[in-house]
Amino acid sequence: MKHVVSVSIGSSKRDHKVEVDILGERMLIERHGTDGDIGRAINLIKELDGKVDAFGMGGIDLYLCCCGRRYTMRDAKKILVAAQKTPILDGSGLKNTLERRIISQLAKDTIDFCGKNVLVTAGVDRFGMAEALEKTKCNLLLGDLIFALGIPIPIRSVKSLSRYARVLAPLISQLPFSIIYPTGHNQDKTTPKHGKFFKWADIIAGDFLFIKHYMPEDLKGKVIITNTTTAEDVEELKERGLKMLVTTTPELSGRSFGTNVMEAALVAASGKVELTTDEYLSLLEKLKFEPRVVKFEE
Repeated sequence: MKHVVSVSIGSSKRDHKVEVDILGERMLIERHGTDGDIGRAINLIKELDGKVDAFGMGGIDLYLCCCGRRYTMRDAKKILVAAQKTPILDGSGLKNTLERRIISQLAKDTIDFCGKNVLVTAGVDRFGMAEALEKTKCNLLLGDLIFALGIPIPIRSVKSLSRYARVLAPLISQLPFSIIYPTGHNQDKTTPKHGKFFKWADIIAGDFLFIKHYMPEDLKGKVIITNTTTAEDVEELKERGLKMLVTTTPELSGRSFGTNVMEAALVAASGKVELTTDEYLSLLEKLKFEPRVVKFEE
């Protein structure tokens, strides 16, 4: 049996374990949260290095990506180098392939994006998704400055995001990750903020913990496109009046795992250390991953 472990600097309350078949391989997939403790994450990876088939790097991005440029997060690099034998994946490969594909699929048969107000919480975290959404002729708002830095300036296009990224990403990538993203027990808290942008949006897309950390009490009539939702998250969204939830990764035993976990699972199943974009696309075609669509109201 293949063994995949996601080591996350997120909350341990979101830990999960499941056995699944992927590409003909029986696989044990686990998530271990370290409650914001990067040192603990590093130690866990060192302890399991060479003993598991692939690691997922959870709760933190290795790269900020925009228009062909990648900016390495300093804190993530510390975690990356802890794995000397076992491949470690942060999910960026699937964000650039699976999520592009999912948006195109949704536009064809589930959601009419044209003319809708779409908020992406952070485009540099979901660049494939942002580019795919822009092609749907929606009214796009990229919230990178708003959600990561607390600067209430909306970015209205991928091209504008690229300009900001060239100036700010080299600086942001050197900051402690906890400054720009909820980590550890902060992931268990919801503190409504940036309400006017949530109110404006018909569709909210991007990292779920960014959305959850700031979402308003009232989500009536809105659609969320995200992943890493637990059964408790789904129930909370229903109570807040959400119209529809779409997760880009499939449901496995009651929750959707992050892209880092699914990417690690694909690498483990392939027997390789890393995969190219074309290889990800080929494997996704074989797996026929479908988004999970939960409709709370018609």
